[in-house]
Amino acid sequence: MADGTEFLVGVASWTDPSLVKSDLFYPPSLKTAEQRLKFYAEHFKTVEVDASYYTIVAERTAQLWAERTPDDFIFNLKAFALLTHHAAETARLPVPIKDLLSAEEKAAPRLRRPSPAVRELAFQMFGSSLEPLRTAGKLGIVVFQFPPYFTCREDNFKYIAGLKELVPNSSIAIEFRHPSWVVNGARREETMKFLRDHELCYVSVDAPELPSVVPSFLETTGPEAYIRFHGKNRENWFKKGIPVAERYQYLYSERELADWAKRIKQLRGVKRAYVIFNNCYRNFGIMNATTMRQMLG
Repeated sequence: MADGTEFLVGVASWTDPSLVKSDLFYPPSLKTAEQRLKFYAEHFKTVEVDASYYTIVAERTAQLWAERTPDDFIFNLKAFALLTHHAAETARLPVPIKDLLSAEEKAAPRLRRPSPAVRELAFQMFGSSLEPLRTAGKLGIVVFQFPPYFTCREDNFKYIAGLKELVPNSSIAIEFRHPSWVVNGARREETMKFLRDHELCYVSVDAPELPSVVPSFLETTGPEAYIRFHGKNRENWFKKGIPVAERYQYLYSERELADWAKRIKQLRGVKRAYVIFNNCYRNFGIMNATTMRQMLG
């Protein structure tokens, strides 16, 4: 077993609509976000915030999260969409960012190619949103999940290399969604060396085995490990026109979890390992996180 490793297990989003509506985890009497967060924090010691990908969280909101959770509770946040080369919903952009947009950009439903000024301000505002959690000692990992079209090429290496400066005083993890970064042994080792050299954490994923999907393997590039379980729903992974939750409609078996738990417990040189279940369909993630937490002891 990994000597001295702290295992923190949780789910990606404690407010997923399919989870809340299911009444399979939260008692029906809990009606507010505050009540649900407090209830969640009674069962798990960490969570991954999904909302921070869709909009820049207000500092007051982050402060309330810190106040409503135990002292040892840890929040991991997904980086805002514009910071990971995704499009962002124009209507949900903060006013200071909207003020930098052209009339054409403001009229579009999504902002896809932000100007350098917009991206710079987005980084500044995102960094500020982390401060209440950092001050409270409750900020874990900032996850930069890049899109499938963010391929392994020189300009993208340079972009990643600059993240530590753009989001200072933060532990940053990188999740690739294009297999070119780890397509073979030599490429994988080059990518992992790059992450180690820049003190960035590689996000190990478990996902459907498909040619265009990053393969599932466990790797660490520093003192922290971050593993995200997406489920293995091959049929729905690329299906269009379905609710997001259905893409992750997959309940891991005990055998699958035990195999991963064995490998995770064999990690060496890792102070803290985050194990996050993103199979957020109804209470699937909650059930699998509960089982994994017991397996990791």
